Amino acid sequence: MDRRKIERINALARKQRAGELTPEERAEQAQLRQEYLAEWRRGTTAMLESVVVQRPDGSREKLHKKDEQN
Repeated sequence: MDRRKIERINALARKQRAGELTPEERAEQAQLRQEYLAEWRRGTTAMLESVVVQRPDGSREKLHKKDEQN
């Protein structure tokens, strides 16, 4: 997410704390938050997919989703 959008999220949050958001700004804030969360989830998923667990016997194994292990 580009810096301008993050700054806008923060500006809207400050304005919300002051109790001054219009309905249009509330909609914009919700949309920006959804974009931010989607990007955060993609990045976190990518990071977790690259994690490797090293066992005491020296073997290495990639992490798996809980559903995939059963």
